[in-house]
Amino acid sequence: MELGSIVQFLEDKTILVTGATGFLAKIFVEKILRIQPNVKKIYLLLRVTDTKSMDHRFRHEIIGKDLFRLLKETLGANFNCFVSEKLSVVSGDISQQNLGLKDSILMDEIHNQIDVIVNVAATTNFNERYDVALGINTLGVKNVLNFAQECNKLMMLLHVSTAYVCGEGEGLISEDPHHMGMSLNGVPGLDIEKEMKLVKQKLNQLQLEGATQHEIKLAMKDLGMERATLYGWPNTYVFTKAMGEMLFTTSKRNISIVIIRPTIITSTYKEPFSGWIEGVRTIDSIAVAYGTGTLPCFIGDMKGVTDVIPGDMVVNAMLAAITAHANQHSDDITIYHVGSSVSNPVTLHNICKSAFRYFTAKPWINRDGKPVKVKKLIMLNNLATFRIYMFICYLLPLMVLNLVNKVFYKNFQEVYTNSSRKIHAIIRMAELYKPYGFFNGIFDNMNTVKLLAAARQGMDPEEMGLFNFDPKVIDWDDYFINIHFPGVVKSAFKS
Repeated sequence: MELGSIVQFLEDKTILVTGATGFLAKIFVEKILRIQPNVKKIYLLLRVTDTKSMDHRFRHEIIGKDLFRLLKETLGANFNCFVSEKLSVVSGDISQQNLGLKDSILMDEIHNQIDVIVNVAATTNFNERYDVALGINTLGVKNVLNFAQECNKLMMLLHVSTAYVCGEGEGLISEDPHHMGMSLNGVPGLDIEKEMKLVKQKLNQLQLEGATQHEIKLAMKDLGMERATLYGWPNTYVFTKAMGEMLFTTSKRNISIVIIRPTIITSTYKEPFSGWIEGVRTIDSIAVAYGTGTLPCFIGDMKGVTDVIPGDMVVNAMLAAITAHANQHSDDITIYHVGSSVSNPVTLHNICKSAFRYFTAKPWINRDGKPVKVKKLIMLNNLATFRIYMFICYLLPLMVLNLVNKVFYKNFQEVYTNSSRKIHAIIRMAELYKPYGFFNGIFDNMNTVKLLAAARQGMDPEEMGLFNFDPKVIDWDDYFINIHFPGVVKSAFKS
């Protein structure tokens, strides 16, 4: 594998980015604009209804973010002009044919100019509606592939998946593709076309029965979890992402394709600055619940490895992979696990310890302006024990409160409602994250190690410093206490 200068490669290139308002996509776009101002054009695909909403989303959800602060400081008054020249926002939807592009002239323009397609679009909600997740995470891949076939000068297609398409795998998990129809538990009959028909039939049935939109939403969520569980995946998100990967093995036609499988993505380690994160993501919801004093206990293997990787390192790996595989047409699809469980593992115990240290030193300030005093998180080693603990310590007192509330003519209704909501939220969170709290796999990263070696050989030390994606450099205690948790708290206050 040969890899030259990433900065030089990006010069005069035209790139299409789907899912442009997503966390990873924004880091990707900002990085390119900052390190290679001579990139020709970046098309950003957004789902919008009209030009006004498109401009609003672009200004508020992309370039208006604090992430672009360094670029704004560097360019000063020229920022808006530069952005207008380099970024082109396109109304589209990857769940539709031709990516939902309606303007034939614009479509031809993109087909003739695009050098690289980066598909970051996804719904990452674990229990998303099945019809929505299938449309974006699975069918979206097919639509992106079909669109790529029409691009006259396309050098490569990079697809961002997730390492957890392996389900609840154990041991060393290899960087291998998912083949069409292969379930994780050996149950036969997995067929994407049949899944699409099943969704359509279920929606038609619900409409004939006069179901409300809320009832349809719940039914679609239940259906997704049922189908995922049937074939061995723990949730709708990873199930539909795995099926999306399957489409690459059957639909690939003479295009250089790379699949990036990041593990749990956390806040930026270094660029454009440390600690940038958006919203409360995956394990961060647990950290916020703990810091605010609403999470007294949780479930998980304290000795188990929790594979996390900062978002800027994922983007650096993406850019290295794009540079290495451009125009390397092959029948093989290259897959990169981008994580830390092999090269610099961190345990759940270490993360919990860091959380306790951080929130003890810098407690969350509640609505009354008072600091929240946290205790060491009680970790239970199975779901059954967790349910018993929650019943005795929380659900039973809640039942008593409900009885008192009825006796005193609902004078304690607000207290009861808030307590009930918090308790059941903790239970739902535990059930949702159980597969990851007890995850016993580590992700083989031999392909990523080779990519890193090629990057070090092909770039000078200064440029390599801009694109490092080796998690060995991370001191996890320092990262969580001084970078990640402060970033999560800052982001949570904005949410």
